[in-house]
Amino acid sequence: MLILRLFALLAVLGIAGSILLWLVTGDPRFKAWAWRAFRIALVVLFVFLALFALERVLAPLA
Repeated sequence: MLILRLFALLAVLGIAGSILLWLVTGDPRFKAWAWRAFRIALVVLFVFLALFALERVLAPLA
């Protein structure tokens, strides 16, 4: 769970930082980077949640 929280914190900081840079500079590549980072963070979150759910389903079978 600690790893998930650290990843979420880094993802939020990275996305917020790139959006801030986009607002300050107006360079569209920062907005594209924020969108790409958001999608990657969402995929990683779903993978972690799927692993947790799989663990809960398979734990009684062991």
